[in-house]
Amino acid sequence: MPFLTALVLSVGVLCLVDLVLTVGVIRRLRAHEEMLSARPAGLPSIVLPPGAVIGGFSATSTDGVHVSDETLTETVLVGVFSPDCSACHERLPQFAEHARSFPGGRGNVLAVLVGTEEEMADERRMLEPVALVLIEEYGTGLTKALQVRGFPSLALVDEHRRVVASGTTLEDLDKIPAHA
Repeated sequence: MPFLTALVLSVGVLCLVDLVLTVGVIRRLRAHEEMLSARPAGLPSIVLPPGAVIGGFSATSTDGVHVSDETLTETVLVGVFSPDCSACHERLPQFAEHARSFPGGRGNVLAVLVGTEEEMADERRMLEPVALVLIEEYGTGLTKALQVRGFPSLALVDEHRRVVASGTTLEDLDKIPAHA
């Protein structure tokens, strides 16, 4: 009988310890939830978000084709890349492959290379067969129109200059909002 009494008391003490620990964990979770809800909704986007309208721009591609906000007649795929961006070097081949099968072909794909002709020579050779390539300085032309704040920046822009989807990966472009 003393053995059973000791066992029941041990189980009771164990349950009380478990209850105290559970209450402590719940309090910590509530504190974390309050901290998370006090933060801004999300990190600032590095390119215009879906639904935004791009600014005006005018540029000439490396092969002499004039491109502007006025020439957008269909949805276009836009990729903005920089020479000193490791993520750009990883995603550029994926972008080129995606551009190869993009509806409307090469004329509906704009690849913006931010830098000098010499810095972007390899990227230009890779992209010219599948996209209209624009080489420009940061903060001008299409980078200004899309309000690019980081690299790589990808976007789908419709004929009304409205961003349909945007992000840093091709997967982000697959997440088209319901209101788009």
